[in-house]
Order: sequence, then structure tokens, then C-alpha cells
Amino acid sequence: MSALKIQESAENYLETILILKNSKGTVRSIDIANELGFSKPSVSIAMKGLRENGYIEATAEGSISLLPKGQEIAEKILERHLLFTNWLIALGVNPEVAKTDACRLEHAISEESFAAIKKHAVGMDGADKTF
Repeated sequence: MSALKIQESAENYLETILILKNSKGTVRSIDIANELGFSKPSVSIAMKGLRENGYIEATAEGSISLLPKGQEIAEKILERHLLFTNWLIALGVNPEVAKTDACRLEHAISEESFAAIKKHAVGMDGADKTF
């Protein structure tokens, strides 16, 4: 994956779109607003920015989908989120605390450090050692 850099809030929106797409099939602004607890106008402004910068596209009916560079970022952030959440839970952290902390960690860590943590957590042979 290429090293694409965008704001943390945009990463959260892209990750949320991917999660909703995987669970619901179709994603609309109202779904994102409900999922994140944001106002519809705030989400609409964010979607406009993501659309103008080539991360998403929206149909005339309001269905939102990720474009390739948005998909790449969303998958990267979701992978980090899941690994950190599961790893923290395996270490004995309360699941709600683990989810909250994972959300912070997923944006703050470098590619190099994440790769090292992933290698340790999953193992050289691909066997999952922590969860």
C-alpha cells in the first residue's frame, strides 16, 4: 500500500463507510451520522470534502461508495483497529476500553511500528499468537 496521508477525521469517515458497506451493503450520509453520532450537516460537509478529493463517490440517490484511494485508507485503518482491539482484549483490557484505545492508536502509529506489532501479534508463520 502506498503511504497516503489524510486527517484523522477523514480516516474515521472512510473506515466507517467501509464498516457500514460491509454490514449494510448501501451507505448513505444518514447512516454515517447515526453510526458516528454526528449531525447530518456535519457529515454532508465531510462527504463533500472526501468527494472533492477523490476518496468517495456518491450517486444522485445518495449512495456513497469508496474510490480506490479511499478504499485503501479505509482498509488500512480498519486493519489497525481490529488488530489493536483484539490484541488489547487478549491482554486483558476491558473490551470497551480496548475499542476506544484502538481508535486512538490506529491513527497515531507509524507504518514501521504497526508492521512490527503486526508481525509480533500474528507471528512470522502467519499464526495468530494473541487472539
